[in-house]
Amino acid sequence: MPTAAKKASFMTFTSVHQKFWNHTKATMTLNGFGEGEEGGGQSECDNKYHSDKELVVALSTGWFNKKKRCLKFINIYGNGKSVQAKVVDECDSKMGCDTEHSYQPPCNNNIVDASDAVWRALGVPADQWGEMDIYCGELKGTAPLPEACNTEDSSACCAEGEIYNIYDCSPHVSSRTKANLTLKSFDRGGNSGGPSECDNQRHSDELVVALSTGWFDNGNRCNRYINISGNGKNVTAKVVDQCDSRMGCDSAHKYEPPCGNSIVRASKAVWYALGVPQSQWSRLGIHWSDA
Repeated sequence: MPTAAKKASFMTFTSVHQKFWNHTKATMTLNGFGEGEEGGGQSECDNKYHSDKELVVALSTGWFNKKKRCLKFINIYGNGKSVQAKVVDECDSKMGCDTEHSYQPPCNNNIVDASDAVWRALGVPADQWGEMDIYCGELKGTAPLPEACNTEDSSACCAEGEIYNIYDCSPHVSSRTKANLTLKSFDRGGNSGGPSECDNQRHSDELVVALSTGWFDNGNRCNRYINISGNGKNVTAKVVDQCDSRMGCDSAHKYEPPCGNSIVRASKAVWYALGVPQSQWSRLGIHWSDA
C-alpha cells in the first residue's frame, strides 16, 4: 500500500504505462477493498466492497485502461506460484493526496494493488506483505489473415484487440481431475496446426488427446495414457500433444486463442467412445486421471 503523502512534498503522476503483455513485470502492493479499509470507497468496476478473502486487484491507471479491464481476470506470477485475480478497481496514477484518495500519493505506473487473498494464494508470509516484484500475463488478439484461421471442429479465431488470459500452470492432478473436453483434429488438414508435439506424427481415428500446458508438464506426459470419464462412460486415451496455454493468435497456432488451463482436447474417436451425439461435440465437463 502506498504510504500517506507528506505535507509540502511534490508528487509526480503519470498516465504512461508499460505494455501489458505475456509476462509483464510489475510491483504488487497490499490493498484493502472492504468498507473502512485503505482502498477508500467502493470499487470502481462494480460499485461494491470486497472482503479480504476475495482474489481481487486494482491496476495502475494505464493498465486499468479506462475500465476496459474491469471485471476481467489477470494471471499473477510471484514467489514461485501463480494465481488468477479479478480486476475491480483503479490504482490512480494521475491523482492523489486528497480526501477522495485517503491522502495517499498517486499510484506508480506499474502497480498491481492486491487483496490479502492474493498474497495468501502466492504463499507469501503475512509479515512480508507490502511490496513484491511479480509478473502478470495476458495476450492481445490479432485478427487472422483471410482464410488463415481454420474453424473446423468448433475452433475459435482470435479477435483483433481482444484480451486473452495465458497460463503457466493447471489445477492439481488427482484421481478425479475436473476438466473441459473440447474437440481437436490430429490429422492433416484439420485444426491441429501441424504434427503432434510428442511424436511428430499425424493421428487419424485414434484415441488421442492434447493437454493444457500445465498438465502437459513440459512433455512429461507425452505418450502416456489418461483415463477420461464423461457422459456416463469411460475411455483411455494417449497424450500426444500440448494445448498451448501460453501462446496463440499467430500463424503457428492457426490464429486460435491460448488454451485454457483445464482443457483436454480430444480426437473424434474419444468423443465417439464417450457416446456423445455428434451435434454436441464442442465442450463437455469431464474428469480425468493418469492411467
